[in-house]
Amino acid sequence: MSTKSPKLSKSNSKKLNSFFKTFLNTNKKTENSQNKMVLLSTFLLLLMGIYFFSVFHNDFNTFNNYTTGSQIGYTFIIIATSLFIYKTLFFIYTAYHYIKYKPISSVCDSELPTCTVIVPAYNEGKQVWHTLMSLAKSNYPKHKLQLLAIDDGSKDDTWKWMLDAKEQLGDCLEIIKQPKNMGKRHALYKGFHIGTGQIFITVDSDSIVVEDTLRNLVSPFVKDKNCGAVAGNIRVLNNKKEMLPKMLDVSFVMSFEFVRSAESNLKSVLCTPGALAAYSSTAVSDCLPEWINQTFRGTPSDIGEDRAMTNMILKQGKHVLFQKNAIAYTNVPEEYLGLYKMFIRWGRSNVRENLEMGKYVFTNFREGKKTGTRLLFISHFMHLIMSYPLILFMLFFVLVHPLLFLGSTMVSILILSTFSLVFFTNKHKSSQGFWAYPYSILYTFGLFWITPYAIATAAKSGWLTR
Repeated sequence: MSTKSPKLSKSNSKKLNSFFKTFLNTNKKTENSQNKMVLLSTFLLLLMGIYFFSVFHNDFNTFNNYTTGSQIGYTFIIIATSLFIYKTLFFIYTAYHYIKYKPISSVCDSELPTCTVIVPAYNEGKQVWHTLMSLAKSNYPKHKLQLLAIDDGSKDDTWKWMLDAKEQLGDCLEIIKQPKNMGKRHALYKGFHIGTGQIFITVDSDSIVVEDTLRNLVSPFVKDKNCGAVAGNIRVLNNKKEMLPKMLDVSFVMSFEFVRSAESNLKSVLCTPGALAAYSSTAVSDCLPEWINQTFRGTPSDIGEDRAMTNMILKQGKHVLFQKNAIAYTNVPEEYLGLYKMFIRWGRSNVRENLEMGKYVFTNFREGKKTGTRLLFISHFMHLIMSYPLILFMLFFVLVHPLLFLGSTMVSILILSTFSLVFFTNKHKSSQGFWAYPYSILYTFGLFWITPYAIATAAKSGWLTR
């Protein structure tokens, strides 16, 4: 036995080494040394949480007795339990529709519709040039493609790079300069008026599309005559160095390739992303006056133009789909300040559009099945209305038993993030999926306040990240 033990120990050591290398993502893509420390700290924090949970899990009975001792506490436990059961069943429902989802393959050149691609830009610098070059290289019939780039009153050299792109691309690109900054919605509005295509495609000026993206994005309009809009598949462009983009890349894969795939199978994607989306020109025309003049509590809406457009097209009874095979890579914030501002903007838009959706989703707004759309709405709305009670419960839990709170939270993060890790790794064969763990910890402890704050400040305007 003694002669075999060293070999066994060496083998185990190699396996452990291999695991840590994978976990720490020690490859050329990880250029920031802090990333390794964050991943290691995450791993240690999860282990500590598991330890606390194993030691204090029996205290759950005491905690439950303490909580249910009052009428308010008992009521909350009933609501929380019901919500947990609903969320579990809804996850199973989502997983079922994800499995059923299939992206639509590209149609042949002769069937492709004419398209107008609108690229609004503000203080984007050279990145807008890269965006326009990637669009010009698309595998799409040139005589059916109109490119519009709109400088929304930039104060940097964005216009200079648009001029350079125009010089290289010639007549296939039209560039427009707004006299002053009026906001993304107004820049798109200008493009919708000038555009001549049967399909409008909107692309953010910090996004790069792959060769087949445009033809894959518009093919659903050919196959489904009631299709009003299509969401593209968004990945993170600047994910090679900083940790936040790495985290968001995993989050985006879950949000698009899992959630939106399921929504698409229900023909009810709730938000077509500004980074890459396509709209039927007739559907846009039918809601354009309402969209450009949209207000919330008397204030003009200058955020959430993508969610608002999607909502109005769903209201028309149109199908809104997702194309997993239509990919765009986009830049995301690399620091916490930019991240939470982006989330606040999204959160405020989510509040506004859920209120708008509630006005029609339980009516006979379209032919065919509507149950799936209504369940999607209920899930989103429940997330909003339960945000304040959940924060109060969390604070109460922390005060009563902080170590049990930490342990149970870490175990929950471990379980949920492992699903994200497995999903990401299976789809993209990359160890980047381990960033699901630190992202969940960041969101739980550093961004939990976003939704309640967005609800309280939903009437506020402003892009925040500009």
